[in-house]
Amino acid sequence: MLTAGWKSVSMVDVHGKVTFTLWLCGCNLKCPFCHNWRIAEGLDCFPLNRKALLDELEASAFLIDYFHVTGGEPLMQWKELDSLLAEVKLLDVPVSLNTNLTLVGPLEKLLKAGLVDHIATDLKAPPSLYGLPEKASLTLWKLFLKGLEVVSDYGVPLELRIPVARNLEQWSYIEEGLRRIKTDFYVVLNPLVGRPLTNPRDEEWCSKHCWPRREEIEELREKLEELGLEVHVNTNYSP
Repeated sequence: MLTAGWKSVSMVDVHGKVTFTLWLCGCNLKCPFCHNWRIAEGLDCFPLNRKALLDELEASAFLIDYFHVTGGEPLMQWKELDSLLAEVKLLDVPVSLNTNLTLVGPLEKLLKAGLVDHIATDLKAPPSLYGLPEKASLTLWKLFLKGLEVVSDYGVPLELRIPVARNLEQWSYIEEGLRRIKTDFYVVLNPLVGRPLTNPRDEEWCSKHCWPRREEIEELREKLEELGLEVHVNTNYSP
């Protein structure tokens, strides 16, 4: 299992929760705004020392709400992750998984085994945010929608993160995604940012679509709240 490391106590990876966060390497997407792209592309990665991780997790367990696995896309290494989460469960620590929901088969295997207690995912709208050719992006978008349905079928609570871009029409896709969710969830709006705060994969793309205007963020927040949804805005943002 390839990792970029872990943080034993984090207060920023799941809204309102304290987590022990593990970063896994590899991803099936090429999102242009990604600031973890070196992890996603398998750079700066090394084999996981599972015993050291579990020992530190056990020592931190009384402080945290979730063992949170992120990436990259953790389900790229789902067989190894399945084994690891089974050991985490022996420590009686709830598990949160941050996934793009497009690897539906592995996702369902972990949910069926009862290894995941919370899901975090990005509703990337429009699908061009996947950073792949149009046909592939649309296929992945359909898989993402199926992933939302699978999470709903298992009744796993969801943190739905929406990357907010500048000068992109997002609402119709957001509505389509919301219609697929039949489980408890809340929304976190994450305005896309570039330098100096992040090192995005595609700086040219980011120069056009990062740093959305305040009114774009507020308009989206208001639309979501009109639907009766609980909405939070990432406060690490000042346009």
